[in-house]
Amino acid sequence: MDLKNQRRLAAEILGCGENRIWIDPTRMEDVSEAITRNDVRRLIDSKAIKARQKKGVSRGRTRYLKDQKKKGKRRGHGSRKGAKKARTPKKDAWINTIRPIRAQLIEYKRQGKIDTSTYRKLYKRAKGGMFKSKARLDAHLKSEGLLKKK
Repeated sequence: MDLKNQRRLAAEILGCGENRIWIDPTRMEDVSEAITRNDVRRLIDSKAIKARQKKGVSRGRTRYLKDQKKKGKRRGHGSRKGAKKARTPKKDAWINTIRPIRAQLIEYKRQGKIDTSTYRKLYKRAKGGMFKSKARLDAHLKSEGLLKKK
């Protein structure tokens, strides 16, 4: 049986492609007798002709990967695209280094462990990048004997 015309009409009515049209194999006789659009509409209402569901892409894998990344996984060397300085800009790294050092110096000055002139010297040295961390600052203060006993 040639149902090309019925398939075309059904596709136009349902607003989909001809390949998505499904015709009930048990009702082929009724479908072959349908000539007009109204006949095809009647068959659609009686479920003899349907539009197949569109094929989608599963999001399961994507969701799983997103959850893994949320946990902080998949961040090893093989997954990195940008340079080290692109992922964390130099300025951000510097800010994260200098703020705790300056806060420590302010705290020592407030407690009276260092005087103002020592504070200024150390502040300038910190700005010049002499201390990598608070621990290095403390080590320097101890080795130079700059901390006053309270």
